[in-house]
Amino acid sequence: MALYGLLALAATGRSVLQITEYFDRAPLAYVLSAVAAVIYLVATVALARGDRTSRRVALAAISVELVGVLVVGLASYLAPQAFPDKTVWSHFGSGYGYVPLVLPVLGLLWLRRTGRSPHDGDGDTAAGGRSVAA
Repeated sequence: MALYGLLALAATGRSVLQITEYFDRAPLAYVLSAVAAVIYLVATVALARGDRTSRRVALAAISVELVGVLVVGLASYLAPQAFPDKTVWSHFGSGYGYVPLVLPVLGLLWLRRTGRSPHDGDGDTAAGGRSVAA
């Protein structure tokens, strides 16, 4: 969670500066930085809350994050003119020590590892403790 919070702050600061000062230079790249910042904020809050709905929100946010860093990372190599300045996800997060590439994988693994047991009393079990098929 701490890494997500740190990236949320860093990405927000970077995107605000880029959009307010240099937007005409690379609008697509800077908007994508802002999108990354929002995703990091959502993931941070959802992971911190930890309830069932928040875990689902975190799963969605982290999944979008992983797709985003892969797509933007690849696009920044294939169309470098669209990314004249580094963004959070350009070059697979190289400007951030590749943390944006590794973090969603770790986040997904963490969500999987800390997932609820089907027998934790959340209302999804049948009599006798067996899971109800969905």
